[in-house]
Amino acid sequence: MKTSSNQRQVSIWPALLGGAALLLLAGCETMPGSSNAVMKTPFGEVDGKPVSLFTLRNDKGAEAKISNYGGIVTSLKVRDRNGKLGDVVLGYDSLNGYLKSTPYFGCLVGRYGNRIAIGKITLNGKEYHLAQNNDGNSLHGGLKGFDKVVWDVVGTRTVNQGASLELHYVSKDGEEGYPGNLSVTAVYTLTADNALQLDYTATTDQDTVLSLTHHSYFNFAGAGDILNHQVQIYADRFTPVDASLIPTGELRPLDGSPLDFRHAEKIGARINNADEQLKLGKGYDHNYVLNKPAGQLGLAARVYEETSGRLMDVWTTEPGMQFYTGNFLDGTITGKGGWTYQFRNGFCMEPQHFPDSPNQPNFPTTVLKAGQTYKNTITYKFSVR
Repeated sequence: MKTSSNQRQVSIWPALLGGAALLLLAGCETMPGSSNAVMKTPFGEVDGKPVSLFTLRNDKGAEAKISNYGGIVTSLKVRDRNGKLGDVVLGYDSLNGYLKSTPYFGCLVGRYGNRIAIGKITLNGKEYHLAQNNDGNSLHGGLKGFDKVVWDVVGTRTVNQGASLELHYVSKDGEEGYPGNLSVTAVYTLTADNALQLDYTATTDQDTVLSLTHHSYFNFAGAGDILNHQVQIYADRFTPVDASLIPTGELRPLDGSPLDFRHAEKIGARINNADEQLKLGKGYDHNYVLNKPAGQLGLAARVYEETSGRLMDVWTTEPGMQFYTGNFLDGTITGKGGWTYQFRNGFCMEPQHFPDSPNQPNFPTTVLKAGQTYKNTITYKFSVR
């Protein structure tokens, strides 16, 4: 994506945070006369570094738990139409699960969300070889991406019936093969209107490529598959893939395709159609070209689950969104509460730049130049009907 200024994306720290006092990161801090709070509890240790779990609550009782290991959202509780709180994301009860084996449950993905072909990019005439961790390709940042590091905790805030957590990480030049010392800040805000808002900013001392995203697996019913969830995606085109799930470079119209979600449709209605793209992805695992200007916050998708009445709107500044239906969950993972995660027990909505953009000249650019500031906002807003 190209703009006329040095700022490649447009995103603003939520106005509601302005002037809020920084709270001490110990125990539970609550504003007078308010039920919203931030609580810190021990979550384990990684490479000799302590890992904590931060619980954000708003005045309506919604709750998000976030770890500074991988920026992982381990739990997200929102109410159903009857007012009952329920956790709507997959994951583990302890840190050990995330350390042992995880398909990126709830994490912050970086330096590059999605796939880069054969782990190779060329930037300013120089070829860089990235860590290959997915059938010869580089996926979600490589062998040790941002989801597998301990982030520094900058602080927490409780303000205006909501709460937030700020994390920071410096990715050193050459990490996973990427150029430049990259300084990244991630702010998680549970807002007063039941939205989990993610604000990412980054700067680099050398030209590099960057595409951050969030990777929660959602299930609004609380158990079972996600095939009855109704999905609407605000995109007229998608980026078809080859057998290794790398984009071909085409921006293909969705007309007549079972990947078309311009009108609300159940995930399971066409997922088993005899369509080449669905066969390659074993279901939906595709990037949608959103119908909005890149860098401008806009509505990307809407998901509704009839039994619970939960509805989620996905907002983003990014030009694309990967829709993934848990096609590689296979019953080998036992998660929270002893739930064994089976095929298609969760779906992901991953706002991002397009996969393999550094090797696709007709895709929006993911180059972040030295002196520029990368900004990216993703919001998952919950309601009921």
